[in-house]
Amino acid sequence: MEERYREDTEQSYRFAKGESAERGRPIALVAVGGHAFMEPGGKGTIEEHERCAFALCDKLMTLVERGYELVITHGNGPQVGSLLLQQEAAQPEVAPMPLDVLVAQTEGSLGYILQQALLNQLRSRNIGRYVVTVVTQVLVDENDEAFDTPTKPIGPFLSEKEAERRAKELGWTVREDSGRGWRRVVPSPRPLKVIQRHMIRDAAHKGHIVLACGGGGIPITEEKGTRAYKGMEAVIDKDLTSSVLASQIGAELLIILTAVPQVYAGFGSKDQRPLGAVTLQEIERLREEDNFPVGSMGPKIDAVIHFLKSGGVRGLITDPQSLAKALEGQAGTHLVGRI
Repeated sequence: MEERYREDTEQSYRFAKGESAERGRPIALVAVGGHAFMEPGGKGTIEEHERCAFALCDKLMTLVERGYELVITHGNGPQVGSLLLQQEAAQPEVAPMPLDVLVAQTEGSLGYILQQALLNQLRSRNIGRYVVTVVTQVLVDENDEAFDTPTKPIGPFLSEKEAERRAKELGWTVREDSGRGWRRVVPSPRPLKVIQRHMIRDAAHKGHIVLACGGGGIPITEEKGTRAYKGMEAVIDKDLTSSVLASQIGAELLIILTAVPQVYAGFGSKDQRPLGAVTLQEIERLREEDNFPVGSMGPKIDAVIHFLKSGGVRGLITDPQSLAKALEGQAGTHLVGRI
């Protein structure tokens, strides 16, 4: 099943890339994390989300001003975690919702916050472009081994004692996360196809800024026989979904914004070194040498590798503050499939 959708992705990239070239305006897809909406030590209030979104969108305007068609994806880990806590507190008076529905809820709420921040930034610059949020479904394989081995952390950090209590009482799978505390982990299947890819591509080609695949998108599968879609209890890695979407809409540039200005090989060791411009072959070798932890930079590197192998031109990993300089080649980690 995954091989079939890999071929679909490559064909979609060639088709969409040709259409983009005819228009003369390249598509840049930017992926931001759910923590981009949160202030350090903050409580996750709506005011906090709005301030962070406005500051982020101010940095993204450099892409608009450079003439890119812009598609934005985002994470939702902290926000889904908050909804899970709300559900826990409201039981049994309020019926709990499954993870696919919670992902849809955060796609809508975070999409609204980003959409409003973008519109306000555009209006302050007298730029006449529209912004649209797409509640996005992403096809996964129901036989993906991830459903047997949950690995994706969601929700707040907990003490070991509290994590064990919730595991026992609520049936959660929990684990320690990078020395920062304990968290719930859920299945994270690989994304195969973005259902709304054509709508997203067409809207971007018309000059609209598109917000899509929030939280990695809503995980769905096809029921055997009827081919009807059904939601799944899982959370898809938003960087991997962003890579699939970027390929399927013919984006030339995939930007992953994170908390650090560039990628380091051997991060945290005495031999750590920053990476500036890196070829596909070099980054694959470094990946095989376990330079990028699974719980942090690993999925971002995997996402860019997938994008480049599917025909993408360039990947960029940096933080929002360094974005303008990175686009000039003066910051960030640049990954290319060929030189």
